[in-house]
Amino acid sequence: MSTDELSTTFAALADPTRRAILDRLRHGEASVAELAEPFELTVRAVSKHVGVLEAAGLITRTRDRQRRLSRLEGRPLAQVEAWLEEYRPVWQDRFDNLAQHLEGSTDDTT
Repeated sequence: MSTDELSTTFAALADPTRRAILDRLRHGEASVAELAEPFELTVRAVSKHVGVLEAAGLITRTRDRQRRLSRLEGRPLAQVEAWLEEYRPVWQDRFDNLAQHLEGSTDDTT
């Protein structure tokens, strides 16, 4: 994934409403009106959020009779996961150091 694609994905994920929309789409396709139900936002405002997610490749939209349905796309999220995986050794090292520190401090109290 290029840096620009990653930046676009992270920018789309930065908004809590868009993350909530993605969370809803984990359970299946939905129209914009259905996606708007839990929010105190207009359908038009939710539609704009859906447009940002679509531009980032996080969702695709298809037509089903009279409705346009949004569907979660996993590729950009898999690419974010792959990028984050490069940092796992750093986190793991810090957790290991913390575990050693905590184990050492419990030995002192017994």
